Amino acid sequence: MIVAALLLGVIVGALLGLVGGGGSILAVPALVYGVGLPLEEAIPTSLIVVGAASAVAVLPRLRTGVNWRLAGIIGAAGIPTAYLGTLVNRLVDPQLLLGAFSVIMVIAGVRMFFATPAATGPCALPGGGTRWRSCLPRALATGAVVGFLTGLLGVGGGFLIVPALALVLGLPMGVTIGTSLVIIVINSVAGFSAHLSDVQIDWAVTGAFAGTAMLASLIAGRLSRRLPDRVLKTSFAILVLCIAVYVAIRAVAG
Repeated sequence: MIVAALLLGVIVGALLGLVGGGGSILAVPALVYGVGLPLEEAIPTSLIVVGAASAVAVLPRLRTGVNWRLAGIIGAAGIPTAYLGTLVNRLVDPQLLLGAFSVIMVIAGVRMFFATPAATGPCALPGGGTRWRSCLPRALATGAVVGFLTGLLGVGGGFLIVPALALVLGLPMGVTIGTSLVIIVINSVAGFSAHLSDVQIDWAVTGAFAGTAMLASLIAGRLSRRLPDRVLKTSFAILVLCIAVYVAIRAVAG
């Protein structure tokens, strides 16, 4: 289990550092199918791993790669709904959750294939800055939805935040990645705190997974700043669709 956690941690961290998401999607299936944890233990564990790796991955982007106000608004809007998602999680069959997980991933992945001009949309102004009048309602709605899914599915939300920031809110991909990572940290903390009453953690596995994920995310975060936006978006979309197919197969197979 420790060896599997170390290897999978590298993959999860690298994805978070490169595209600001994807590692969140992979963490739960990796812990369930790769490491062998039960779903009820994999969900809070994934939140620790993803939150820690995202906090490290955002370091190379602190100065110019984060819209801090937008990250704070979306993150705060998701805190109460993360608790709601956790409550629903305890009432729903795990296989049904994994099936829903795969459907949401397909939708997010397909959306990322659509081209979006840089710095356009309800939030991004052509010369920089934010159109708050049109951006704020969408940002609050995005935060609420992502927060709910964080609690429900045990993911930091990057697989939804990245498409939402790039396609719905119109941010350039470079800022999208850094902003997404900050929101993932906020959502991961909120989601994990909602599990505190019944949390079960294998700290040896969690430490191994989180340690390699943090190191890989820092390295990948520095590399991603050199890649074109379109390459990052296409890579993210392909990754999400591949994982969606895998999770769907496993959910149907039980």
